Amino acid sequence: MNHKKTYQEKILSTSVGEIVLAGPISSEKLSELDFHKKLEAFRPSEKQKKALMGIADLDEGRIIAGIINDEIVGYATFLHPDPLERWSAFNMQNLIELGAIEIAPEFRGIGLGSSLIKLAIDDPFMENYIIFSTEYYWHWDLKDTKLSVWNYRKIMEKMMFAGGLTPAPTNDPEIMSHPANCLMVRIGKNVPKKDIEKFDELRFLDESKHSPFI
Repeated sequence: MNHKKTYQEKILSTSVGEIVLAGPISSEKLSELDFHKKLEAFRPSEKQKKALMGIADLDEGRIIAGIINDEIVGYATFLHPDPLERWSAFNMQNLIELGAIEIAPEFRGIGLGSSLIKLAIDDPFMENYIIFSTEYYWHWDLKDTKLSVWNYRKIMEKMMFAGGLTPAPTNDPEIMSHPANCLMVRIGKNVPKKDIEKFDELRFLDESKHSPFI
């Protein structure tokens, strides 16, 4: 599959100033930008910046960023699922994961996350993909936001809805381990019926037959 990427750029006017929404951003461009020190939910910020550069270099990898004064203050990533995860069991080239979305604390609550996802989906080529996101409550910033699990889930759902992702059932053990966890999915208009059916099978996978460790 030829993963066509079309760069887009928009201005988001907010209460903290104008933020440039841009992507997919190349690793070269990422290297030129500063990276907010509080973008550290997954690993220290400098290491996370390097991880994003690696994703940008993947054929299918997409980094969508919010930039103010040449500093990345939020980002969303899209890429194929990890080879060790169930979602890679059928090696579907048109299946990509909204793998991470992170916003620096002082830039939250202004619609930046939703705007990043929407910009990504605005690329017409995204209609060729099944896009999914696995939402686990233990990845959420419940401590600093002081939100309940359910109120945080509402925020996550609202962000995903901006890109057309909606909840979908699955027998994924990790998602089923807590009622607040969920699978969010968007099926592009150009996805063949056979691939939709294959993804339906993937959502209710018999892991005893498809485990990557077997």
